[in-house]
Amino acid sequence: MDSMRQKRVNSLLLHDLSEIINHYERNFFKGTLISVTEVRVSPDMGTAKVYVSVFPIDRSKQVMEILKTHSSSIRRDLGTKVRKSLRVTPELQLILDDTLERKQQIDDLLKGKGENPIK
Repeated sequence: MDSMRQKRVNSLLLHDLSEIINHYERNFFKGTLISVTEVRVSPDMGTAKVYVSVFPIDRSKQVMEILKTHSSSIRRDLGTKVRKSLRVTPELQLILDDTLERKQQIDDLLKGKGENPIK
């Protein structure tokens, strides 16, 4: 269970990381929608898991590679935004949020497309 402080920091990081990644989206990924769906900070505020959703799904691997390559500059930009709120900028772990892909697979199975898991 997250504490109130963790929930506030999660919300702050979600908002600020969305703005930063939106900037990267405009510069590097034309025609791709990238959104930060969730941020979970550890209890010691040292690391933050950042869940990123990418649309279209086929570009997700390329986008995640570029974001992970630029993670140090993303963290630096985040540090300038949260300087007055946090003492230490958490280490970022960028994770691909694949809920859209799983949703599509479930929809396809319900519509009769694909392989039936129940035989």
